[in-house]
Amino acid sequence: MDNYHAFTGKKIDPPSISEDMTVSKLIEYFSSTGYNARRLAEAASILKHMIDSNTTICLTLAGAMTPAGMGRAIRIMIEKGFVDWIVSTGANIYHDLHFAYGLPVRQGHFNVDDDILYSKQIVRIYDVYIKETGTLQAQDIIVQNDVRNGMKNMSDLNSTADISHTLGKAAKANSHFPEKSFTVAAFENDIPIYIPAISDSSIGLNMLPLLFDDQHMPFNVINDVAESAAILWKSTKSGALELGGGVPKNFFQQTGPALYQILKLKEGGHDYIIQLTDARPDTGGLSGATLQEGKSWGKIKTSHSGNVIVYGDASVYFPILCAYAISECKPRKQKRIFAYKTKWMKEMKEIYLSKKR
Repeated sequence: MDNYHAFTGKKIDPPSISEDMTVSKLIEYFSSTGYNARRLAEAASILKHMIDSNTTICLTLAGAMTPAGMGRAIRIMIEKGFVDWIVSTGANIYHDLHFAYGLPVRQGHFNVDDDILYSKQIVRIYDVYIKETGTLQAQDIIVQNDVRNGMKNMSDLNSTADISHTLGKAAKANSHFPEKSFTVAAFENDIPIYIPAISDSSIGLNMLPLLFDDQHMPFNVINDVAESAAILWKSTKSGALELGGGVPKNFFQQTGPALYQILKLKEGGHDYIIQLTDARPDTGGLSGATLQEGKSWGKIKTSHSGNVIVYGDASVYFPILCAYAISECKPRKQKRIFAYKTKWMKEMKEIYLSKKR
């Protein structure tokens, strides 16, 4: 860190733009500049290192990335073995499934009269339009039926990753376009998707009829906490690509304190984190909290390296990072964490209990 205060950095020599630049050349261009362009190049470098070093990589998804069409990029990252587990808002899974089932989502406009849209049964996410009846209510019926049927085969030791797995399995079997869904890809490759704030989404809303029908709910969000902590516990190296902030960001990062502060099983936290966000750090909110701040909580190994925040729109930066990764990195064998999550949690529990005796 001492050289941060010295005039020893790379000389800035205005780089050239060419008509045939690849995404790798674009990242190289960014690396020769400053500001968030250079931060994006640093993020690309860290992502490549995570992939090449076989780091266990989590993708966190806040906001609503999938309605804008980001689901297929996530799917490709899963298929290449560049994502090992996911923490998401329920919205991203719910809207991702629209594309698998061919339910209409269209480009709209942000400068509109929403009273008129409501009268036409059009739901708006900034400049994305979704049909109330033709899309949302149709998706609701699918989700309710799939969860109801999936719960019949569940034991009492389940997490929200089992709900996501159920939805992906059903979409794989029943949808017309499963290749458009990252939820399906997660099912196919045994990638657990946790929805820690499941009640704050249409996935949670669709549990309401099941609850009123006295349907047994065989999952517990505290199992999410235990299973995610077990993933870090079992990982030789751990990192994340965080899109936005919110609950998904903190849920991933809190696995460090879960092991160190609460269970007292493992110290250190995560090795690498890349965050793409437009949130400010000075308001105290976790969406904008710096990654360096996380060191004081034991969320990361060090505040000095291996982490970067790129300030800006994740819908712009994420596809660039995906394109760079698939251009520069060889595919990896999937770790198939879903198949091991319960076993790892039970092992961790036994060690925790043995230390208490």
